[in-house]
Formats: sequence, structure tokens, C-alpha cells
Amino acid sequence: MPTPATGDKAAGYVARLSSLLLSTAQLLGSPSAPQAGDAARKLRRQASILIALGAVVIVVLMFGLDAREIALMPPRGAAGLWPVRVLTDFGKPAFVLSSIAALLMVVTLVAPIARGGLRSRLLHLAAELQYLLLAVVVPNAAGEFIKWIVGRGRPFVGGHANAFYFSHFAGTEAYASFPSAHAITSAALAFAVSALWPRLRIPMIVYALLIVASRLVLLAHHPSDVVAGALFGIIGAMAVRYWFAARRLGFAIGHDGAILPSRGPVSEPQRGCP
Repeated sequence: MPTPATGDKAAGYVARLSSLLLSTAQLLGSPSAPQAGDAARKLRRQASILIALGAVVIVVLMFGLDAREIALMPPRGAAGLWPVRVLTDFGKPAFVLSSIAALLMVVTLVAPIARGGLRSRLLHLAAELQYLLLAVVVPNAAGEFIKWIVGRGRPFVGGHANAFYFSHFAGTEAYASFPSAHAITSAALAFAVSALWPRLRIPMIVYALLIVASRLVLLAHHPSDVVAGALFGIIGAMAVRYWFAARRLGFAIGHDGAILPSRGPVSEPQRGCP
């Protein structure tokens, strides 16, 4: 039988952990930031510009470069490409999402036993990790739906360099080229990490470019596929950032509607918890 003190500590931990888990319901609440409307309008303008420019680039690539580019790449499965195959796995959605989820789980389990400033920092980190997770999940979910609709064949699926093999609603791996899930994941993660920690912007841009390049070298995608994937990833991460900022989670909204990382202390989800 546990001693009363041990039982009280266990009960207190469970109460704090339950309180922390329940606090995630704030994500489903209504926007509470006074400047949420300004931020929403700014997001719509930025997304509209990105979509318009991206659409032009994608069309130009499909008609002018896709077939030429894949014809220049080394044969699929070449032995010398093993470093590229290792590199590309770091942009795989399953790898990125499982890594973030594991870190979030650790922080969530440790935060209830922390005290004072450390607990506040861990609570803030938990909100940031939630943002990273959703910033990757949301655009990938949209991208998978578009893949199914478009059904674009991967490079050389028809036997030669033709960028216009389609089998709409096929739902098979051979016809899942547009958009690139690796590009979605790496671009979304690069944007999300840069949004939280601006000093990491350059390394994250390099990371995304390397992942995108690996998909081209391995003949997994056409250039227009990775551009479309990057577009999905960036806009998706922007939309999730707005969602968090409007609910004052991890971000703050300035008077001009600009969204900035919040570095303020995080209060307890329920102050009555022991």
C-alpha cells in the first residue's frame, strides 16, 4: 500500500496532467486575440499572392521543364544514390510527425512534475510542439486528398519522360506524384520552425531545399510536384499559425496584424491544481 504522501503526489500529478491535456481544448475555442481579424485579412492576402504565383510557376514547369529535368537524372535505384535515399527519409511525413509527437509526449509527461519557471517553459514548449505537429499534419492531409483527385503519374511511370500521365482517383503509389508529400512536410516544418525560432530560418531553408532536391534526384517527383508541395506546406503552416495566434497559443498578433512568436510566461491551465 502506498503511503498517504505518495498517494497525494500521484493524485496531484494525475490532476496536473489531466489539466494540461484538457487545456488543448483551447484550440477548438473561438478566437480571443483582439487583432485576429487583421491577421486573418493579412493571411488571406499573403495566401492569395502565393497561390497565384505558385500556379503560374507550376504550369510553366509542367509544360517547359518537368520532362527535361527527369530525363537528366540518374537511373532510378542506382547504387551510388544511397546517401540521397538516406537523406530523403528525413523529410518523410511519418518520420517528422512521429519525432514531433514523441517529443511532445515527453514534454507533456514531464511538465506536471516540474516547478516554477521550468514548468512555465515546458507548458510553452508543449504549445509550440502542438503547433509544429499540426503545421505538418494539416497541409499533408490536404495534399493526400489532392493526390487522389489529380492522380499524376510519377516520373517514367509510362516508360518514358512524359509529364502528363494521369489516372484520376487511382489512389495508387504510381499515380501519387502531385503534390510531393516530402516537399509539403519539409516546407511546412521549415516555415513552422522559422516562425517560432527565427534564428533557425536559414538552416531550415537549407533542410527543405535538400529534401526537395532529393525527391528530384531519386525520380520520385517532377519539379512542378515539389513546387506544389512546398506551396501546400507553407500555406498550411501559415493557416495553422494564424489559428494558434488567434487563440493566443504560442504566438501573439501585433497591431498591424503581423504574427510573432510569443515569449511570455505561460500560466497554469488550472490554477487550483496542486
